[in-house]
Amino acid sequence: MKVALVSLLILCILHLGSGLSLNYYDKTCPNYEATVTAAVKQAMATDNTVPAALLRLHFHDCFVRGCDGSVLLDSTSNNTAEKTGPPNVSLHAFYVIDNAKSAIEAQCPGVVSCADILALAARDAVALSGGPTWKVPVGRLDGRISKASETSLLPAPTSNFAQLQQRFNQLNLSVKDLVTLSGGHTLGFAHCSSFQNRIHSFNSVNDIDPTLSPSFASLLRKACPANNTVQNAGATLDATSKVFDNMYYKMLLNGMSLFSSDAALLTHPKTKGFVTIFANSQEAFNLAFVKSMLRMSSLTGGQEVRLNCRKVR
Repeated sequence: MKVALVSLLILCILHLGSGLSLNYYDKTCPNYEATVTAAVKQAMATDNTVPAALLRLHFHDCFVRGCDGSVLLDSTSNNTAEKTGPPNVSLHAFYVIDNAKSAIEAQCPGVVSCADILALAARDAVALSGGPTWKVPVGRLDGRISKASETSLLPAPTSNFAQLQQRFNQLNLSVKDLVTLSGGHTLGFAHCSSFQNRIHSFNSVNDIDPTLSPSFASLLRKACPANNTVQNAGATLDATSKVFDNMYYKMLLNGMSLFSSDAALLTHPKTKGFVTIFANSQEAFNLAFVKSMLRMSSLTGGQEVRLNCRKVR
């Protein structure tokens, strides 16, 4: 039943006319998918932060110029690239994409785009962390433009509901997509700077965001004191941060989310309703996540297939 529903979701997304297909590389590079999965597995064997990093890379790629691999480009002497923009300075695991690209280039040179490799790696990151899997439509092209200034388009952790809704609407993504894709916060870690606004000098009346659980806020303040000087200080995004599950939503309903943008999901009846549904059903979240990932990853826009993911051709 689950497989049938996921297959139906894929067909619905493809019907939107994204130009992607499930058999795009069948004749030109038949082992591309297994090669990407092998690279992700190899990286995960020695670094358990890889899944969260790959999922975040894909999100940050798609929200700027579509899913075109522009986040992977290095800066040049005359251009400051996306990866150096303020929201992206903590992105990592680029090497996983580089390794997958090198292995694929050895099999079928100049065929598989970096954008497709990143979309596949994000899927593998979810599946290999206990989440759902799905077939990734491919055929994306790599972009030639990457500007640090455009990272301002990324939803910020301090965003309120209106700001989040506006950005998602601009990408033809719904409020359900907003709640669902926020569930990617089930994986990973956040530095203090991302949620400092909620635990110190919140506003003129409250030092701490009153929507936070007092005990949870106390733990966060211990990890991130007001005058914190520890560069890598922070907190995991939920209590099971290496497992793709619905713990994020359960904690959110109990006042234990990190970001203002997380708490914002409870400020609107519709989004709070979705949070409640996902907190009560892992299956509902999984099915919705697959659908939203397919919608987001169909935001295409590139011009070429790079030979090196860090440089335009």
